[in-house]
Amino acid sequence: MQRFELLDITGDAGIRAFGSDLKELFSNASAGLFHLITGGSPVSGTIALEVAAEGSSLEGLLVSWLNELIFRFDTYGFLGSRVVVEDLWKPSEGKGWRIRAKVFGEDFDPSKHGRGLLIKAATYHRLKIAETDGRLTADIIFDI
Repeated sequence: MQRFELLDITGDAGIRAFGSDLKELFSNASAGLFHLITGGSPVSGTIALEVAAEGSSLEGLLVSWLNELIFRFDTYGFLGSRVVVEDLWKPSEGKGWRIRAKVFGEDFDPSKHGRGLLIKAATYHRLKIAETDGRLTADIIFDI
């Protein structure tokens, strides 16, 4: 199954991520984000980080999650190569959604990694998570 595809968006960048379930969808959305940042150059998985996020809705969780990964890149120079979603759940108490995952990757090295787009943030603009024939898709637009 295709993990993601790039969307043609004027003035911004976008991806459509695919998944057979929510964990795979979030993992593949992460892969699409890192592809945009590196221009598709390979990233090794020598470092493992625990990353978590919360959102008031499933769409809000996806935006929070991707913005957390953008923060990790902007602040620490960390690029992911693979994401293993350990937990993605809606707590029984309170509202909202949560995700916890291991992100495997490495520190950005300009001599090794291509420089793709400077991603500022994942947005709610045209954000949509849908299910068709048992397959999930998510359209995400990023500010650049």
